[in-house]
Amino acid sequence: MKIYTRKGDEGETNLLYGLRVAKSDPRCEAYGTIDEAVSALGLARNSCQPEVNDIVFTLQQDLFVVGAELATPLEHYPDLAAKGRIVKPEMVKRLENLIDDFGARIEIPREFIIPGAYASSAALDIARTVIRRAERRVVTLRKAGQLANEEVLKYLNRLSDLIFILARYQEKVGDGDNPGY
Repeated sequence: MKIYTRKGDEGETNLLYGLRVAKSDPRCEAYGTIDEAVSALGLARNSCQPEVNDIVFTLQQDLFVVGAELATPLEHYPDLAAKGRIVKPEMVKRLENLIDDFGARIEIPREFIIPGAYASSAALDIARTVIRRAERRVVTLRKAGQLANEEVLKYLNRLSDLIFILARYQEKVGDGDNPGY
């Protein structure tokens, strides 16, 4: 199988279910930013404590669900939803529970944070900013009437909060390879 198809050479791509759009389409901007967030989380996961590593891996998997929703045209959303692989309220609740759990383990800073105390927390902070950008892209879709599931926006909002808390937790406990230094 060849990795290149040449189908995108003219600046277009396929959404899920085959609709062809410009690569600059707001939907592509949204799911492309989710893809960036998955990669940024992968970098962060590389140096996080094992407990955080496991959570971040699950979040990366969740973001594939988010990306699939964003890559699905509205007219095909019922097909995707029928498969059950959409963002659901319980996913948002799971993030809230994690925020509460890890938030209780740290003292929340009352001032702006300058990232960089540890590689893990700095990488998480980068991931958080990418997730915030993804959230803005999803707001654009929503304003255009192109967001089928409001839970996606809620999920991304809670996710950035969770990543902030996990970064502060990593600052408390240190990097995975260098705990507590």
